[in-house]
Amino acid sequence: MSQSAPESSSIWLRSRGEPSLADVFRSVSVAPSSSSWRKFLTFLGPGYLVAVGYMDPGNWATSLAGGAQFGYTLLVVALVSNIMAVVLQSLCARLAVATGRDLAQACRDAYPPYMAWPLWLLAELAICATDLAEVIGTAIGLNLLFGIPLEIGVLITGLDVFIILWLQTKGFRWVEAFIITLLGVIALCFAVQIAMADPNWGEVIRGFAPTTEIVTNPNMLYIALGIIGATVMPHNLYLHSGIVQTRAYGHTLPEKREALKYATLDSTVALTFALLINASILILAAATFHKAGHHDVAELGKAQELLQPLLGASIAPSLFAIALLCCGLNSTVTATMAGQIVMEGFLRLRLAAWLRRLVTRLVAIVPAIAVTLIYGEGQTAKLLILSQVVLSLQLPFAVVPLVMLTASKAKMGELVAPRWLTVVAAVIAAIIIVLNLKLIFDVATGA
Repeated sequence: MSQSAPESSSIWLRSRGEPSLADVFRSVSVAPSSSSWRKFLTFLGPGYLVAVGYMDPGNWATSLAGGAQFGYTLLVVALVSNIMAVVLQSLCARLAVATGRDLAQACRDAYPPYMAWPLWLLAELAICATDLAEVIGTAIGLNLLFGIPLEIGVLITGLDVFIILWLQTKGFRWVEAFIITLLGVIALCFAVQIAMADPNWGEVIRGFAPTTEIVTNPNMLYIALGIIGATVMPHNLYLHSGIVQTRAYGHTLPEKREALKYATLDSTVALTFALLINASILILAAATFHKAGHHDVAELGKAQELLQPLLGASIAPSLFAIALLCCGLNSTVTATMAGQIVMEGFLRLRLAAWLRRLVTRLVAIVPAIAVTLIYGEGQTAKLLILSQVVLSLQLPFAVVPLVMLTASKAKMGELVAPRWLTVVAAVIAAIIIVLNLKLIFDVATGA
């Protein structure tokens, strides 16, 4: 007998309806008699799609700027962001397993239209900011490697629609394998570059210690918020709560508890691995640009140009460009899927698979082309950093509903979040809100 949270008009304002990503919903089978290791491997995958958010081109811009300006100081922000992400993504998995809804569906079904519609609009705005950064970052990667003009590169990013469609015809595991393979390439590229840069590991370790300067220095706070926005990305919360449901776990309470355990373990391992990559970008910038006195490096193209003379190896710029292109490809794929989940979850809008993804991608391509035509390549870093700060400002509108929904025993049943977890998540939400208010105050007063 199903142990799912009861469907009642007193609990949910609307019925659950069809799942998002219906073509891959529960498409990965889970053998009930498998060993623990085999079950973990079955659930391995969604966490790495979420971890891609750590390495998107917008994150590169914020980490490069942070490392070049402030050395290793902001490594603690990367660590705190990772802890925030682990907690919030565990809540996303809990919401999905307990209710059978992703975050977009849960908001639609739990709140009246005057609340759900603004949440949808804000989610779309966050995805536009995400896509803008990722499309431009991919275009820059194509430009650095092959000399393709940015405007053409932006159009080429639309091909990710067909990559997703082709991979999903083979099964969702192929999508995950594609993402994980590119993550491996990125990790290898950064491992080689870090070895070449030979950072001061004592200063690296000290960089993970907190300092009040991050809050008192407006420039440092601006970059820190960008790092948080680039790491704990709003679209990742919608994405994870959707793709967890690609696993065909059972409907009984023990089966759901087991699914939650492995899904949480998957995302925690993946996000911890991603922290190493995320920190590597900042460490590389600190060990090369900050050390050499280049404190104003944020443009991805400029960073690539400086790597060869600073590291003394001709392969360094190529590794940088390859990693950037892999990051762009990965993040555009996952952002497109997140856009699909948000569109279907909030609006119950059902379109053909290719049309859904094409519409989602065009939402990013059109403004990206406009920005590159108007501002050119020279202003891309400012745009990328601004997009990440916009994401940080949007975070509370995804985090607060997530915390409230998973704290509701009526909606979550036996899988309601423990009190301690709700308190930790609420503190995270409060920190994000306070930092955002501080940033708005600094901007308004010209601090």
